Amino acid sequence: MQNCLTVKELTGYIKQLVDSDMLLSNVLVSGEISNYKLHSSGHMYFSLKDEDTVLKCVMFRLNNSRMRFRPEEGMRVIVRGYISVYPAGGTYQLYAEEMQPDGTGSLYLAFEQLKKKLGDQGYFDADRKKPLPVLPKAIGVVTSPTGAVIRDILNVLGRRFDNARVIIYPSAVQGADAPAQLVKGIGYFNDRRNVDVIIIARGGGSLEDLWAFNDERLAKAIYESKLPVISAVGHETDFSISDFVADLRAPTPSAAAELVMPEKRVLKERVEFLQKRLSNALVNALKRERQRILRLSSSRSIIKPFEVVDRKRLMLDSVYRHMLLIHKSCMQTHRGRLQVLAGRLDALSPLTVLARGYAVAQGEDGSLITSVKALKTGDRIKLTLAEGKCWSRFESPIDDQDEALISSKSNSIKKLE
Repeated sequence: MQNCLTVKELTGYIKQLVDSDMLLSNVLVSGEISNYKLHSSGHMYFSLKDEDTVLKCVMFRLNNSRMRFRPEEGMRVIVRGYISVYPAGGTYQLYAEEMQPDGTGSLYLAFEQLKKKLGDQGYFDADRKKPLPVLPKAIGVVTSPTGAVIRDILNVLGRRFDNARVIIYPSAVQGADAPAQLVKGIGYFNDRRNVDVIIIARGGGSLEDLWAFNDERLAKAIYESKLPVISAVGHETDFSISDFVADLRAPTPSAAAELVMPEKRVLKERVEFLQKRLSNALVNALKRERQRILRLSSSRSIIKPFEVVDRKRLMLDSVYRHMLLIHKSCMQTHRGRLQVLAGRLDALSPLTVLARGYAVAQGEDGSLITSVKALKTGDRIKLTLAEGKCWSRFESPIDDQDEALISSKSNSIKKLE
């Protein structure tokens, strides 16, 4: 009977066959990425697929850390690696060691990915870009100290402003160390504030040569710089991430020197022109003031200054007399009105009624007595007269006949008198 193998033994045998195959030890596979996942460990797990087939793949962190772009779902790529069997799953998979986009360069793809990322974060917004100083006291340049770039910048500045102050921060502009040195250069000038503007510059080259200026660390340093930054990288047709982030892009390093510093000759001519304008304006102003003084000196108010005062005094006297007449008239009007009102008040006053012989009768409790029906024989009555008060005592009411008799006796007494 044929030998019976365990699953482990069979899987190990197949793995040995696959691992010993020279073709499968170094293979290039193209396909479309699907089921992409970046694990927290840094390893990438994904599949490559075409119309009918799917191939599982893994790319460990050590390998994918060297990639200049990040894979995305649906991206077509070319992967180099080796085929092996994963014993725990009993499946074969591609262990990727390198990856590049299929149909476009990895550097270009990485450039576009970083450009989109920073653009979404607002790194390129126009409203955050700082204006350049009109006449900087000092210019900081971050570039290679030995290249043609710094010589071009110094030559242009020498022609335009021969005593311009330039501080150079030496930095690599190509290679793995370049981004960190460029970042340090920008930080150096921001920390010391010994310049008014910064130029980061490098000559032309391929995309690989200019790649240091597409670094995200450098973009962040330019974005956070408190000093305005000019990016002058490559030739006029070359674009880098630093160009988009910088406050101003110069097509060439020489153009950056022209943009940052005006020509001294032009400034002198401008100053002389403004000086002449100022002198002419001052002479004309003096002429106008002299003519105005001459006109004022011949005016009547200057020749006879008290004439105006006398005229105003007469006007004041006239107004004063008019006010007195108005005041007198108002007083007479109000006095007559007051007399009328006083007469009305006097007519309504209870004292006037008392003066005609009437009295006000009140009980002991101070209540007014208006009817004899409210009194009893012997009640005390307080009488208020026109002059003084007195007490009286109620005896009995007087009817109409008694009233007539009293009135007749009173008249008889008056006649006898």
